[in-house]
Amino acid sequence: MYHMSTKSEKMATWPIPKLLFSMGLPAVFSMLIQALYNVVDTIYISRYSQDALFAIGVVTPMVMIGLSVALGGSVGIATLVARRLGERKKEEAETVASTGLLLTFGHIVFVMLLCFFLGKPFIRLFTPRPEIVALGFSYMSICMYLCFGQHISLFFERLMQAQSNMLVPMFAQLLGAVTNIVLDPLLIFGYGPFPSMGIAGAAIATVTGQIFSMCFCIAFFIKDELKIRFKGLKIEGSRVRDIYAVGLPTMIMNAVTSFTTILMNTILVRFSENAVSSLSLYFKVQSFIFMPVFGFSQGALPILSYNYGAYNKERYYKTEILYIITSVVMMLLGTLLFKFKTDLVLSFFTMDEALHSIAKKAFQTISYSFVFAALSICMGSVFQSFGKGVFSMIQSVLRQIILLVPIAWFISTFGNVDLVWYAYPIAEIIVCLLFVPLTIRIYRQHFPS
Repeated sequence: MYHMSTKSEKMATWPIPKLLFSMGLPAVFSMLIQALYNVVDTIYISRYSQDALFAIGVVTPMVMIGLSVALGGSVGIATLVARRLGERKKEEAETVASTGLLLTFGHIVFVMLLCFFLGKPFIRLFTPRPEIVALGFSYMSICMYLCFGQHISLFFERLMQAQSNMLVPMFAQLLGAVTNIVLDPLLIFGYGPFPSMGIAGAAIATVTGQIFSMCFCIAFFIKDELKIRFKGLKIEGSRVRDIYAVGLPTMIMNAVTSFTTILMNTILVRFSENAVSSLSLYFKVQSFIFMPVFGFSQGALPILSYNYGAYNKERYYKTEILYIITSVVMMLLGTLLFKFKTDLVLSFFTMDEALHSIAKKAFQTISYSFVFAALSICMGSVFQSFGKGVFSMIQSVLRQIILLVPIAWFISTFGNVDLVWYAYPIAEIIVCLLFVPLTIRIYRQHFPS
């Protein structure tokens, strides 16, 4: 019989504000560190050349699809592990984790094949220029062929977070980010004994940081009370189905952002390459606003899943309300930053006046969507905690493809790129109007009065 461990006791008995912030803040810090991966490369690449900056903007959606697979798989595994621990089923939680690691190896192979077969044809959708194709594929191939560090580190990070261990994942992310930051200028520009590798150097710096994070996580997980065991392991369809019930929708939700960016780039490239680069810069910088909210989600989701498994309505409700308030406040601060300090934000990048003008308008306009996006993220966590990840998937597809892209295309017919950015807040507002009542109804179904 499984006796409550110190970690599980913490999940069950700590006051919710203390528990949520003790789990959420390290995850927020971890995600801010993760955001550095997105931004540091771009800052240095913008100083390397405008062509390289455009190439990064074109290939980033494909690279992010690989990240989406890693995130979705790890979230699905960790959510089910947290639920089984809440049900006092430690042995089953270990079986889920062991099965999940095998699935993670499959995800790595999938991402490598995706790059091999679709890499160059994808880049040619946006430009006929051979120099851009070469630059883009150089970055994409390194990131996707060597993605094992990213996938395995995320697997172990989420597994530890499912047990309320937030510090090891935070330090793992920090190690990877520092490695990336140190190597970026050395490998891009060729300082000291290092050769000048340009955009390939940025990719090598990124995957090296991911591999260091992976090694750090493995070193600590070896001593964890939750064990990975392959001896006698049977891959059962019901267990895999339960993992992907949350994991697959999460993959799709994250990949939807990449598909949306691809579709938006096809609209924007008709205006100019600078419009595509502006959207790329926005997504790099907005990660500093969104990543803390996603980090807080990482802290909230195991608590929500645990208390649903334990059927503790009061603790579930308190966690969700505090989670929503905190997320909305963070996004509101982000809106104020993007609206009133745009020049300060853009000053980190090297760009000409034409690119600066388009990017400034994009940053200011899209920021109106932040608060509504926070509500959508919180609602997605509720769906996932109840094992209804498909609702999160539908919500994400609706806000980012079914609504956003057609609205952006329609606005683009007016011939003014500055107006296209309004598609983002319009889509977010519509989704909130549709899904807030649905979320309340699903909550009441699982926790009837």
